[in-house]
Amino acid sequence: MIRIANGQGFWGDWLEAPVRQIEQGPIDYLGLDYLAEVTMSILQKQKRADPSQGYARDFVTLMERIGPRLGTARVIANAGGVNPRACAEAVVRAAPGRKVAVVMGDDIYDRLDDMLARGVEMRDLDTGEPLASIRDRVLSANAYLGAFPLAEALGTAAQVVIAGRSTDTALTLAPMVHEFGWGPQDWDRLASGTIAGHIIECGAQTTGGNCQVDWQSIPDLAGIGYPIVEAQEEGNFCVTKHEGTGGRISAAVVKEQLLYELGDPRQYITPDCVADFTTIRLRDAGPDRVEVSGIRGAPRTPYLKVSIAYSAGWKAVGTLVYSWPQARQKAAAADRIVRQRLERIGLGFDEIHTEFLGVNACHGPIAAAAPDPPEVQLRIGVRGPSRAAVDRFTREVIPLVLNGPPTATGFGEGKPAVHEVVAYWSALIPREEITTKVEVLEG
Repeated sequence: MIRIANGQGFWGDWLEAPVRQIEQGPIDYLGLDYLAEVTMSILQKQKRADPSQGYARDFVTLMERIGPRLGTARVIANAGGVNPRACAEAVVRAAPGRKVAVVMGDDIYDRLDDMLARGVEMRDLDTGEPLASIRDRVLSANAYLGAFPLAEALGTAAQVVIAGRSTDTALTLAPMVHEFGWGPQDWDRLASGTIAGHIIECGAQTTGGNCQVDWQSIPDLAGIGYPIVEAQEEGNFCVTKHEGTGGRISAAVVKEQLLYELGDPRQYITPDCVADFTTIRLRDAGPDRVEVSGIRGAPRTPYLKVSIAYSAGWKAVGTLVYSWPQARQKAAAADRIVRQRLERIGLGFDEIHTEFLGVNACHGPIAAAAPDPPEVQLRIGVRGPSRAAVDRFTREVIPLVLNGPPTATGFGEGKPAVHEVVAYWSALIPREEITTKVEVLEG
């Protein structure tokens, strides 16, 4: 049995979580998930500005902090972003004496034109459009790597393994592949490890955070424990957390996480296998302990998924708060005024979107009636191809404080900022297009 802990569900998660996972009980592996689709484009921009950047710098700071406390525990993270080798070099400098393995091969940004020329169209999975239609706006392009390249890195005896764009589930599955010797044909076991990774990939969302089930009775969310998988060679596993930590692990809580980002439950496709979520069996096996068994899988597909980020224009969002009485009517009037003024100066956008927070922003038409709320926040945003036009919109919100409906407040930050819109394009490429490589660095 091996204990695989999750210490981070996203870049920006609780800084104390990975430290607590190391300090509050025994673990064999600590998995840290840093990457989302938009994150890759941000890191690509950083790398263009400075070739030594392009990775999650927070990870380096964390390794400096926890390095002396690791003991025999090993760290596996996708903190490498678009520059995993530079990340590994920074870790070696920050935590000397550690053997670090880095997995490379996921970044295909510099290969896009060659692949397109050879007929690899990379059509969008939602629209069917070929990548050529937005090629000049692409910011980053990465293939999702599975568990086997990460397991190869663990085979070097490195204490720290750093990857770029791996799947979230691979961070948990890779230690199982390495420790138990699972092969590419062990579909059921690979599916079990994949689902274990899916259960813990979002950190405390599996231990009572963001939980709808009796959320008010969940103990000590301020000291919430993060999840741990206790995995066995035959594929069964238990989900638990360190004793004495806050939160709750139960079959009901785990079921909520199982539905996270789930499409067809019979075909959860990863680079390693196709997992069937309908075969999962959950059993409460004690306080804060859920046993998971029965999982079946199928062969992996001949393709790998590619995550591509591209520039899709500009956006800005402005907000004002209107107070009682007639707060809702004042906010609605302010929205109409802004739209009328934009029309009169000839500004058009791909989209103008308005929300009334405190009325129906979350639940829309099914929201409970609130005929005269104490305050309402108007949130109005625009999106379009012209940065100049979007910037001009930002000058139409704050003037309402003096030339619009009464009782406006909440304008302390002034004119809204203009941000680039980064859109997501997913496609498939033949698996053989990707060749991974593992390098080992020692300080």
